[in-house]
Amino acid sequence: MNQVRDNGAAAAIMPSARDSFWRRLLRGVCRTQERGDWKEFAGDDWAQGIMQVDVTDQFHAKQGRSSGRLILKIEGKRLGVFLKRHYRLPWWRGWLATLWPGKGWSPARQEWRNLHWAQGQGVPAPAKVAVAEYIGPWGKLQSFLAIEELAGMLPLHEAIPRAAQLLDRDTFRRWKKNLVAELARITRMLHDRRYFHKDLYLCHFFIPQADLDRVVDFRGRLYLIDLHRLAHHPWACLRWQVKDLAQLLYSSELDGVDLRDRLRFWRMYLGPGRRACWLERLIRFKWRRYRGHNQKRSPRREQEESLACASDSNGKKT
Repeated sequence: MNQVRDNGAAAAIMPSARDSFWRRLLRGVCRTQERGDWKEFAGDDWAQGIMQVDVTDQFHAKQGRSSGRLILKIEGKRLGVFLKRHYRLPWWRGWLATLWPGKGWSPARQEWRNLHWAQGQGVPAPAKVAVAEYIGPWGKLQSFLAIEELAGMLPLHEAIPRAAQLLDRDTFRRWKKNLVAELARITRMLHDRRYFHKDLYLCHFFIPQADLDRVVDFRGRLYLIDLHRLAHHPWACLRWQVKDLAQLLYSSELDGVDLRDRLRFWRMYLGPGRRACWLERLIRFKWRRYRGHNQKRSPRREQEESLACASDSNGKKT
């Protein structure tokens, strides 16, 4: 397994030399934060041109944002990152950033914080590399995030069918049992803290490709990505809990996953001796809505969303 590394602590948030309200309003500023080795690969002035860098590997763009993989090499060293860039953000975010720049109103800054929180809770997630917010002038807001790629890893919607082909029936069941246990543990841990992912599909969980043909303990080996929507909801927790679990159920409709796996996840998620029939009914209702919506989509729309999911994967296709 190619371990995700974190070479040195991230630097403090660095606003431009003269960051003031009037400068943000009239001329604009850039606030950056990066890992210790980022400037070695990207240069000291990386923030000046990173929004225009051509990215073609696993590139996807729509609605004023783009993502794609960029490989940087210097003196025999290599760094693979996924770039997430937001070129057009809502006007109200721009004005809030102009007034209170330290709050982090951009998706890039929010995901940076969420990655830090998740890793602090013991949830494996991609390593943070660099983030930038371009605030102003006149309420404009753009953002950039670089996350280290999960090299040698695959999303679960690809990994599970592959493992089904590589393993015999009994070994595959034991393999899935360990995987389901970790999937339930991470999901329950987030929900117990009233944190919700809001895009909790199997394509946003990654495992090492080396683990596809052997039974392993997946604790600490199951990575969660795409955390820009992760949020704390102490009061509206039921709504987001149902949404997360219905998304997992909906995305489990693939080769290699059967009813036994879904029931095992449910028992492990609830814990010993706990029953929640009312919650199950809500999840099934939401799941049926996802299925109904999917059946109405055109083949072109399905292909576009499949590409979007792949581009969000932050993992290397093999």
